[in-house]
Amino acid sequence: MTLSEEIVWRGFLNQTTYQDLTALDKGKIVFYNGFDVSSDSQTIGNLAAMMLDRCFLRHGHKALIIAGGATSLIGDPGGKDSERQLQSVETIAHNTACAEEQIKRIFTGFDFTLLNNLTWTHKMNVIDYLRNYGKYFSMTPLIQRDYIAKRIGEDGAGISYAEFSYTILQGIDYLHLYDEYNCTLQIGGADQWGNCLSGVDLIRRQRGAEVNVLSLPLIINKATGKKFGKTEDGAVWLDSKKTTPTEFYQFWINSDDLGSESYLKIYTELSKEEIDEAVSKHRQNPGARHAQLLLAREVTTLVHGKDKMLVAEAVTEFLTGKKPIGDAGDILDHIRKEIPTVATNSDGSIIEVLVTSGLASSNTEAHRLITDNAVSINGVKVNRDVFEAGDFQNQRLLLRRGKSFKDATLVELKS
Repeated sequence: MTLSEEIVWRGFLNQTTYQDLTALDKGKIVFYNGFDVSSDSQTIGNLAAMMLDRCFLRHGHKALIIAGGATSLIGDPGGKDSERQLQSVETIAHNTACAEEQIKRIFTGFDFTLLNNLTWTHKMNVIDYLRNYGKYFSMTPLIQRDYIAKRIGEDGAGISYAEFSYTILQGIDYLHLYDEYNCTLQIGGADQWGNCLSGVDLIRRQRGAEVNVLSLPLIINKATGKKFGKTEDGAVWLDSKKTTPTEFYQFWINSDDLGSESYLKIYTELSKEEIDEAVSKHRQNPGARHAQLLLAREVTTLVHGKDKMLVAEAVTEFLTGKKPIGDAGDILDHIRKEIPTVATNSDGSIIEVLVTSGLASSNTEAHRLITDNAVSINGVKVNRDVFEAGDFQNQRLLLRRGKSFKDATLVELKS
């Protein structure tokens, strides 16, 4: 499968300036992709873009991966109804270092160049900025961009010159990379299309050269129609301190059936034959969640490594009742990091443990949960207020409210 064919098959193509995408198959190019560092971790939304980068790298192209240490000091106004709160220089520097570590991990095994766009912008003075770059940007198309037009419209919150200039900074990045590395392609998300075109136009005006852009689509949860990668707790992060490997693994296990095939194409590097086989097995028995299991193993291994994936898989088996909690053994410490742990007596109060662990907000709610048959011990529904000695397996049990992975507590006998 050629690169152009793989991009289309995996669902990576949203828009492009290429008249014919097969131009990517006719010679090696240098491309770049920039990542925002307004947070101290990237998300699985960013991971989708990284998987597209890896696709280019597998086909022998040269990658420039940019940590946006300069652009993040300003903040992208796209998708925002009001002005971003500026973050400190120290915060952005810290976030940049975090992003660089995650990028290195995701691209392990590939030859790529990691850059920070602050390197070529931090010494620029305002006169150079206006004369060398601002002069080449017409205000008319800029204020017509949807996100700017919305902000400066009658009901808009307005936009500062700083955020308005974000797109010029991104154009400067492309020009610099074109001059220094002969970069002729920028990759970005669908929401970055306008910003990407700024660089194309600037290079055409200043250098008389033609360069290109390719954007990947926003990944959508087909079951809900909402942006993929969000949970009730917020974004799914690549940093294990923000989203543990087990939480990360669980996210993919619980992903929707409708999107399982597209997620396998985007977030793994499995071949067409392997994905077709997985989808076929999934359709024959959706309840077994074969596609999601394969997805969880592949993506967790990529982001956190095989060892942590195996631990996440083991913890999941215990917390979902596939294996008895009494057999947890060496996995216990990992389980304790995922859910609350409460010590009690063999005839202790279930009500008290529900409240202490946070599974219930009060004794009244705890009583109601038990009455509503919403509380289980080791997977078996209970309708009583106290534990019994037989509930404990190797001096521990799993108390659960409802079916959610996180709505559980490890209960251990007091020593």
